[in-house]
Amino acid sequence: MNGCFLKFYVAEKRRHRHRLAYEWLLEEAKTLGLNGGSAFRALAGYGRHGRLHEEQFFELAGDLPVEVGFVVTADEADRFLAHIVAQGLNLFYLRVPVDFGFTDGVAS
Repeated sequence: MNGCFLKFYVAEKRRHRHRLAYEWLLEEAKTLGLNGGSAFRALAGYGRHGRLHEEQFFELAGDLPVEVGFVVTADEADRFLAHIVAQGLNLFYLRVPVDFGFTDGVAS
């Protein structure tokens, strides 16, 4: 199948509607019927403001980047992005064309 990889970058502690932004994205995607998503915490990173965030040994709750990704159809990506905009959340994202499927040829 053809679709896209939709990836968002959020700060680990960022919140939207009293929930962590990465959790909100995953929950909203599930509610909208997207078939799966994952969140990955970075070891280090910096964003548009140029401030470096790194994990420190004594740091309990850092502000590291979190990548939240979904492999979706183009229509699902359009619908999800429109939903995020309508909810007032401004996020940096990537949208990359991908071919996806299952090795046995059957979508389960």
